[in-house]
Amino acid sequence: MGTPEFAVPSLGALLMNNHNIVAVVSAPDRPAGRGLKKQRSAVARYASENFLELLQPDNMKDPSFIKKIAGLNPDIIVVVAFRMLPEEIWSIPAKGTFNLHASLLPQYRGAAPINHAIINGEKTTGVTTFLIDEKIDTGNILFRKKVRIAPDDSAGNLHDKLMREGAKLVVKTVKALSKDKVKPTAQNVLRENDKELKKAPKIYTKDCYINWEEECFKVFNFIRGLHPRPGARIILRKNSKDHIIKIGRCKCTEGDDEQLKPGEIYSNGKDSLKIGTKGYPLEIYELQMEGRRRMTVPDFLKGFDINDSAIIKDPLA
Repeated sequence: MGTPEFAVPSLGALLMNNHNIVAVVSAPDRPAGRGLKKQRSAVARYASENFLELLQPDNMKDPSFIKKIAGLNPDIIVVVAFRMLPEEIWSIPAKGTFNLHASLLPQYRGAAPINHAIINGEKTTGVTTFLIDEKIDTGNILFRKKVRIAPDDSAGNLHDKLMREGAKLVVKTVKALSKDKVKPTAQNVLRENDKELKKAPKIYTKDCYINWEEECFKVFNFIRGLHPRPGARIILRKNSKDHIIKIGRCKCTEGDDEQLKPGEIYSNGKDSLKIGTKGYPLEIYELQMEGRRRMTVPDFLKGFDINDSAIIKDPLA
C-alpha cells in the first residue's frame, strides 16, 4: 500500500526479491497539472507497468474493499507513504501490517519527518519499520537504519537517500516477519536519555515563509529543509507589486564584510544577491518566481531589477 515516488523502490525491491505481491493498493487517480487531467500515482503506474493487481479505493472502510483484502488472504501488508488504515484492514494479515517511516522513531512522528529533521539541523536521521496499531506512528518497532545527513543535503537529496535505504529495510522486514525472526520493541524502550520527542507535523504554505530575524545557519537549514518542495519563500515587494519567490541553493557568508540588517537585500545587479539575517548575510544562488522555472541568480537579475525600492514584505502584514 503506497502512493508517491518514495514508495516505488520498496515495491520494486520486493518484486526483485521474488516476494509474491497479491495486490497493490494506491490512491485513486486525481486531476493534476494545468489541464487537470486525471493522473495515476507513482505506485499505481508502477503496479500497472508490472502487471500487478491494482486497487484504488475511495474509502478504506468500504465493506466491499475490506472483503476484497480479506479474500486475498495476505500474510503481510506493507505500507509505505500511504493513508491511515482502519483496524479492519491492518488486523487482517497473519504476520501483521507494518509501515516504513522516514525517521528514527520515536523521533519525528508525523507527515513531514524529512523536512523537519533538516530544519532542526540534525546530523543523522534514518528509516524505521514498525507494526501499525490504532495510533499514528506509535506501533512497536521492527527495524531501524541510521542515515547521515550531509551539511548541504536538501530535503530532496535526503528523500532519495531514505527512499533507497527504506527499500532495503522493507525487504529485510518482510523476510524476518515471514520467518518469525524479529521481536517487536516498544517505542518507549528506544527513547535515548528520555530526551524530548521532536514532532514532524504536516507543513502548510503559511509555514514556509522565512524568518530573517533568525541566525544565518537556522535560515539556511530552514531553506534546505523545504527544498525543492514545498519551498521556503519570501514576498518581495517592488513598486507596490508583490512577488512570491522561493529560495533555493544558498550559503551563509561567514566573514563577509557586507553588513546587512535582517531581511535587508543587497545585489550588484549582475550575479550577486544577499539577504541579511541575525548574523552573517545569506548568499542566494538559485530561486524561483511564482509560476516560473527555477533559475540562477544571474538569470534572475537579467530580468528583474533589484534596486533600493525592493523590500521583503512581512507575510502577516
